[in-house]
Amino acid sequence: MPLDAACLTALVGELRPTLEGAKVDKIFQPGQNEVVLNLRTKAGNQKLLLTANPSHPRLQFTELNRENPAAPPMFCMLLRKHLTGARVLSVTQPPMERVVDLELETLNELGDRVSRHLILEAMGRRSNLILTDENGRITDCLRKVDAELSQLRPVLPGLYYHLPPAREDKRNPLETDQETLTALLSAAPAETEVSAWLLDTFAGLSPLLCREIAHRAGGDVGIRLNALDEPGRERLLDSFQTVLEGIHAPQPTALFKAGEPKDFSFLPIGQYEGYLEAKGYDSFSQLLDDFYAARETGERVKQKGQSLIKSLTNARNRLARKIQLQTKELAQARDREQYRISGDLITANLYQMRKGQKSLTAVNYYDPECKELTVALDPLLTPQQNAAKYYKRYTKAKTADAVLTEQLAQGREELDYLDSVLESLQRAEGERDLNEIRQELEDGGYLRTQKNAKKQAKRPRPQPLEFTSSAGLRISVGRNNTQNDQLTCKLAGKGDIWLHTQGIHGAHVILWAQGQEPDGESLLEAAQLAAWFSQGRGGSKIPVDYTPVKYVKKPGGARPGMVVYTTYRTAYVTPEETLVKRLAGK
Repeated sequence: MPLDAACLTALVGELRPTLEGAKVDKIFQPGQNEVVLNLRTKAGNQKLLLTANPSHPRLQFTELNRENPAAPPMFCMLLRKHLTGARVLSVTQPPMERVVDLELETLNELGDRVSRHLILEAMGRRSNLILTDENGRITDCLRKVDAELSQLRPVLPGLYYHLPPAREDKRNPLETDQETLTALLSAAPAETEVSAWLLDTFAGLSPLLCREIAHRAGGDVGIRLNALDEPGRERLLDSFQTVLEGIHAPQPTALFKAGEPKDFSFLPIGQYEGYLEAKGYDSFSQLLDDFYAARETGERVKQKGQSLIKSLTNARNRLARKIQLQTKELAQARDREQYRISGDLITANLYQMRKGQKSLTAVNYYDPECKELTVALDPLLTPQQNAAKYYKRYTKAKTADAVLTEQLAQGREELDYLDSVLESLQRAEGERDLNEIRQELEDGGYLRTQKNAKKQAKRPRPQPLEFTSSAGLRISVGRNNTQNDQLTCKLAGKGDIWLHTQGIHGAHVILWAQGQEPDGESLLEAAQLAAWFSQGRGGSKIPVDYTPVKYVKKPGGARPGMVVYTTYRTAYVTPEETLVKRLAGK
């Protein structure tokens, strides 16, 4: 990702004036690799996010609310012990390194003022968050690195902290003057691409920045050094200097493709020439919140719900295999007439049969053409016993037909239910949503009850998602099957409108009509929400059924979220994320 050392330098420069002098009020650890410090600053209360996630490590001020676990992890408890009430003395970054050091002043166990360091290493898969004492000895870290993982630089409690070894074969671009850059450029191989030469020569520059410098110099990101004339080399020197100056006067810019975030930098990017849409931000913190919000929410839910998804998927796959085998058995059971015919032919030809025969060839009088049929026999049985054996197989297949038909209907209903729960898991937004789905599966006997279930039950349950239509009508969306039942069967009035995607798993949506006929715009918006919060998200012309709640019934013994309905109409809509955000007031 583009948070290279240069971009991190610009980010730290933006955060430093607010961070220095701030006091740590509270500390949370919402995820395995992230810590949030609630700070009291001169500009007001701020939340500082430090994440060592290998995919996108960084630090930033954040306005997003992250759900915290019921019990704080050990690393969080340690940070609370040592850093609660601490004051940030300084924020430093080694030149062109992806490391940020927060020096904090706090009180030790004896009440003496001491300094501690909270160090973020934003280095991809080697990212880490490390707490050290005033002597530089590691107190604890998020990711422990022993000698087996790294003999050159172990990171363990009790060891002294050392910076990652610097690349001696690369130069610091901020310390490279015009004369040195010109000399390096003259000595470079002529056939080398400009962007590749910059990447190999200078530390802290991402491929994105190197391509941008090449683009500004020659208009082509793949231009080679020998293709640059003298004015082109002058432009290269100027663009190199301009990019470095941008670190100290950043213009945070994100790049999007069809609304999906693709890249970002501390300066406007022109190399894509309209292929990607550029959007400027007032601050890096706003940019990073917008860039990573949806991605990190999905990752957190996937991480916390991994075991739940695995258990549910295994149960679903076992049931699918069982249904497949039962379907095959049912097809065999429905081909049972051959057993009765074989028994009848043996009985009709007893007079010419004898014990020890291996087969019987006789005219099949059930065949319109009266063709001969060969019937396999057990030579150890008498003719009468062979006939009885075929009649028994016929009776067994007839009974199996009825039993398997009933079991298949129940199995397909159960499979449909498990698919709906999996769909709810895809829409889960936090640990509380996952706990509610887990409780539903425990009640259904799919999961064992957890030992700490009582402690979790004390936490408030999440409420359905709430939206407001353009006409001001309230729209509620169930997050899972339990909430779907609550909305449809208990909370909604008979005159309110119930909406659900046709033949597709999704949320129950209630348009609260308030005793009046809802307007068409509100109905359309509620239908689009039903399509968005379903398996149809991302499609077009999704069929959504809607009807007054009085026509929606829950059959006795039906599983959570399962209902039947009549007297409905169908709208075909296209789900749009912009509409969802607008109705949510975001």
